Amino acid sequence: MKQKQPSPIKTNRKELANAIRVLAMDAVEKAHSGHPGAPMGLADVAEVLWNDFLRHNPNNPHWFNRDRFVLSNGHGSMLLYALLYLSGYSLSLQDIQQFRQLHSKTPGHPEWGITPGVETTTGPLGQGLANAVGMAIAERKLAAEFNQEGYPLIDHTTYAFVGDGCLMEGLSHEVCSLAGTLKLHKLIVFYDNNGVSIDGKVEGWFTDNTRKRFEAYAWQVIPSIDGHDPSAIKAAIIKAHAETERPSLLICNTVIGYGAPNKAGSHHCHGAPLGQEEVALARNELKWPYEPFQIPEAIQTAWDAKTRGRELEEKWQALFLRYKTAYPTYAQEFERRVKGELSRDFYPKSHTFIEKLASSKPETLSTRRASLLSLEAYAPLLPELFGGSADLSDSNLTQWSTSQIFTSLNPTGNYLYYGVREFGMSAMMNGIALHGGLIPFGGTFLVFSDYARNAVRLAALMGQRVVFVYSHDSIGLGEDGPTHQPIEHLSSLRFIPNLSVWRPSSLLETAIAWKVALERKTGPTCLALSRQNISAPSCDKMIEKSDCLVEDILKGGYIYKECPQKPHAILIATGSELPLALAASEALAPEWRVRVVSMPSCDVFQKQSEAYRSNVLLPDVACRVAIEAGTPDFWYRYVGLKGLVIGITSFGLSAPGSEVFKALGFTPQAVTERVKRYIQTYYG
Repeated sequence: MKQKQPSPIKTNRKELANAIRVLAMDAVEKAHSGHPGAPMGLADVAEVLWNDFLRHNPNNPHWFNRDRFVLSNGHGSMLLYALLYLSGYSLSLQDIQQFRQLHSKTPGHPEWGITPGVETTTGPLGQGLANAVGMAIAERKLAAEFNQEGYPLIDHTTYAFVGDGCLMEGLSHEVCSLAGTLKLHKLIVFYDNNGVSIDGKVEGWFTDNTRKRFEAYAWQVIPSIDGHDPSAIKAAIIKAHAETERPSLLICNTVIGYGAPNKAGSHHCHGAPLGQEEVALARNELKWPYEPFQIPEAIQTAWDAKTRGRELEEKWQALFLRYKTAYPTYAQEFERRVKGELSRDFYPKSHTFIEKLASSKPETLSTRRASLLSLEAYAPLLPELFGGSADLSDSNLTQWSTSQIFTSLNPTGNYLYYGVREFGMSAMMNGIALHGGLIPFGGTFLVFSDYARNAVRLAALMGQRVVFVYSHDSIGLGEDGPTHQPIEHLSSLRFIPNLSVWRPSSLLETAIAWKVALERKTGPTCLALSRQNISAPSCDKMIEKSDCLVEDILKGGYIYKECPQKPHAILIATGSELPLALAASEALAPEWRVRVVSMPSCDVFQKQSEAYRSNVLLPDVACRVAIEAGTPDFWYRYVGLKGLVIGITSFGLSAPGSEVFKALGFTPQAVTERVKRYIQTYYG
């Protein structure tokens, strides 16, 4: 690999770094809130990296071959905002002055999609580091797919800043271990080793030998870098770029709040303004005689990276034009992937697959098996699909027959064994999605979504196209018992804004759920899938089913079984409990007329017109029952406070799945009896 060469020093380096420091302390002071310590301590490291090494274009923050920079210790957001403003991104001095204010472009923590140049939303410590690992995976995979001899189309580095807090988080162990195994040598992480966190000196609670830890992960570790010596910082980065087998950790010894004479080196400058008196003293210490938010023109000009960025992208664009001539098919595929568009074949062929299922006799099978059948149909149409599992491939059924394993020796692979790293997998998938060019999905058991929840939440917050596959979705998994049987998990996931949750009951519903998830560009999707088989209804039991079944399922909730006249009651069910609702409706006929509604996705159903939702749930039919083998509270929004929810308010049991269902009242007979008593009570 050709080593990157640093650009010439632009001007007095301390002045350039001090511009970061004063912007950070001024913005925090004006906001009366924020974290000045990390920006002031890391300013020298950031200055060398951004001015001498970082390949980016402030004129176009979305240039695909840009280096990625992630501030994992996102509380130090003013460091990033100062860098973006000074180097020429679409961020004004007025935006800096609006730090942490309502609707500003400089929120308290970096947020993807709010501030030009911010690569990911960070703040929950360790997740930015995990995102960076995901970005490095994506770069490695796409480079292996698209680069040709003499055409290094994909050739960029992922940089991340991390603090003590990031490395204390267990998530850092998960992702850094895997990064070393995968030999992600284009991942360079800077550790801000200042020895201070919110509670004070970390020596009382963080005495890890970080160097040995990362060496054990098979990283190159460059220790004891003077984080305030530009020459030492530059030499370390050059050494990191020269490494072609391992990711690099650069341990930078810094002073938190560098330049503040009374608070530097102390936790008192970590998460609070310095105070007007200390700010004035810091200005004197830094030999910065200018007014707040004033950057001298010479320093502003020295920082400006727009010209260099434009030249870098133009050079790459010229390379891409030659690439298009030499490899037109690859170029066309690359452009499609970068835009996030699905292949032309996907739409007609996926439609044909679904229509075939809709016109076929329903099958009795688990929805995890239905998911695999869907993957077998869709994956060959989508080379950008990048799957995986947290050591449960054979249980989740996420590994399709033509998939290839992604390893350091086979970077063209499209399936990654994440190992037992549910949280890490989820956060890395966010990084893969943020990088662009791939659609990631990963599997684990639904109960372990708790391990991953904060990464799922951030995927929703950032609106990333990530698919979380959660099998073993209920007490039906059986013998593994209550530690593995999800109860509250579906409801808790449904409460996350912008997260689409599907719990299908059949092969058809599962295939549609997968299709919708793959097409969805505005946020992540969870697929909750059963371990046990779900019985398929006989054709003669499907009374007056809609002629537009596929279109109905796409609406998230639909009439699964109608009754001849206005119903006495409406039964709503999902997943493996849908056959129970169907059985109850049949057992109660002809005395009681019962409509059965399948609700595979409540959030999708809620987005339908009021007229459609009213047609399905009939507001004038107040006798309603919801059936789901989980916590009942969520369902009162559909059945009303006087409605009946057949759910579970305890933890599960260890026994074969059928016995657990029986013990907890989820059999056709038990459900029918409860529904019958409720209807009789309701109608007096």
